[in-house]
Amino acid sequence: MISLEKDAGLWIVTIDRQDKANSLTPQMLEQLCEIAESAHEAQALILTGAGKVFSAGADLEAARAGLATSPLWERLSGAIARLPGLTVAALNGTAAGGALGMVLACDLRLAAPGAKLFYPVMKLGFLPQPSDPVRLTALIGPARAKMILMAGQKIPVEEAQLWGLIDRLAPPDTLLVEARALCADTLDASPAHAAAIKAMIR
Repeated sequence: MISLEKDAGLWIVTIDRQDKANSLTPQMLEQLCEIAESAHEAQALILTGAGKVFSAGADLEAARAGLATSPLWERLSGAIARLPGLTVAALNGTAAGGALGMVLACDLRLAAPGAKLFYPVMKLGFLPQPSDPVRLTALIGPARAKMILMAGQKIPVEEAQLWGLIDRLAPPDTLLVEARALCADTLDASPAHAAAIKAMIR
């Protein structure tokens, strides 16, 4: 349900559980963590989903059993944020709940038109993972972060682009082409050079 394609220095990770809106089980989340933690050898990493939804977050049954507050979410977003190469979230559709953590941890975010972003922690009675509000606020400011986390708003990606939460929109059939194109310069550079520039931006 998690596939990894390696094309030289480019790694493409795809969430594929379309019958369950690409919701994540503990095993899938663990696998994503392991991939992200081993991706230091990758020059660029693209995260995407199969079908019409990027990810609905935690599988409902698994969430009730404790996955919604699992440290695996923070482990995953932290591993992505620490990568020295370029990381791109290519949102083929809606991203919800804990799945937003990995999206926020990426360097760039592309999205297919019509998708939405939401994080219903207020409604469900869970706290977000510790780093998610910090990264969200850094991107869009405290008021808009509260729109998502406290007011529970589902934000269309078209509006999210105006906020700075989404960097570019691309049709579903060219989404990965656009994501690959954004990685081209980093892939052509030496890993040390790319890592040095990323470190300067941090």
